[in-house]
Amino acid sequence: MKRLNVDVAVIGAKNSAAIAALELWWTGARVTLAHRGGEIHQNVKYWIKPNIENRIKNGEIPAYFNSTVREIREDSALLKTPQGDITLKNDFVFAMTGYRPDTEFLAAHGIEFDPATARPHTDPETLESARKGMYLAGVLVAGMHTNEIFIENGRFHGKKIAEAIAATLPGKS
Repeated sequence: MKRLNVDVAVIGAKNSAAIAALELWWTGARVTLAHRGGEIHQNVKYWIKPNIENRIKNGEIPAYFNSTVREIREDSALLKTPQGDITLKNDFVFAMTGYRPDTEFLAAHGIEFDPATARPHTDPETLESARKGMYLAGVLVAGMHTNEIFIENGRFHGKKIAEAIAATLPGKS
């Protein structure tokens, strides 16, 4: 495997950020992590969290917590940290800051959400939503509990949906 000789800033501290930082570090990149929170997120997968925390503790991946990115430049990133502004040399920035599904768009199409968890109402066996014929899959079905769905179990959503649709086709009663 070719070793990377680059400086990379990874922004965030949840699963995607931790995995990206580790993968980049393992391939030789000089990685720095920046996160607005005070630590690696508590819901990072149990087999990843100790690894990233140990890389930080050992100084192999410097981390700036309680920090925000003020500016991304061509060859550096400016961070606002509790100790003041810091300029990081970098060749690349991985902004692993999470996602928010477009619930307004989905609601406009008849998808209903649990107000406490942001989970869409779906049939657990078919993943069909309250709007007949509209199925939801992937991490979206976990609402704000995104650490519950990942490749290992989300990959079965397509099969459930295909079977549910096939059962509605003429001659399949």
